[in-house]
Amino acid sequence: MEKELLQEDSQIILIIIIAIFVLLFMAVALVLFFFFSRKKIIATELDKANLALAHQKKILQATIETQEQERERIAQDLHDAISSKLNVVSLSTNVLIDGNLTDKEQEDTLQHILNITTLTLESSRRLAHNLLPPILDKFGLEAALEELCDEFENSKKVTIQRSIKYLSTFTKTKELHIFRIVQEFINNAIRHGEATQMRLIVVSEEDNLCISFEDNGKGFDEEVLEDKVGLGLKNIQSRVDILDGELDYTSKINKGTKFTIKIGNGEDECWN
Repeated sequence: MEKELLQEDSQIILIIIIAIFVLLFMAVALVLFFFFSRKKIIATELDKANLALAHQKKILQATIETQEQERERIAQDLHDAISSKLNVVSLSTNVLIDGNLTDKEQEDTLQHILNITTLTLESSRRLAHNLLPPILDKFGLEAALEELCDEFENSKKVTIQRSIKYLSTFTKTKELHIFRIVQEFINNAIRHGEATQMRLIVVSEEDNLCISFEDNGKGFDEEVLEDKVGLGLKNIQSRVDILDGELDYTSKINKGTKFTIKIGNGEDECWN
């Protein structure tokens, strides 16, 4: 009887020991599971953070490049439209100072100086308008976009069908980015796409805004464009990123291009 009790006790002790080892194994397994899971989660979060940093770096780089291109354009405009003309005024003035001209030559020189000064003033106004359109500051984005389209249509080379309904309250800085985006669309369509017909739709309400732009230009190969810097697309993407928006486009060779931009969290379709 005593021997049987000892055997039962031994079995119970063995079962307890086995149970303890099983629990220890499960505990170690859980610890290892949580450790590697946590490690994987941390690695995933680090990858996301690195991607976010890379994206921000790309946006910053594109923004800087955009600014440098605009500065280069402004410098070129200043040189071509103002500096060179002022040099002519200076030379003509020196000729007058020398006093070796006939009355008719003096009159012609003064008239020449007056004409160049008038052209220089017009150039400076145009340059200032390109930097910050006065109508944008005085009358808002909708009026500025209407004027922009009218200016291109007055060339008689393009027609721009448009529907602009701007009801948002974006800051002037954001409105300037939107204006530059549309300006870039039109410029690219004419310069690169050789388009003659365009369609612009702008719909907005509160903090949501949608832009649709399409043309009948030459179009491009989307797959080739992915690795190609040009068409002003990089500048447009940079501005869209600054506005926390989304840019999509579709294009086919000789079948034009369509761009769509969505800013805000609105879920409804912005245009038909």
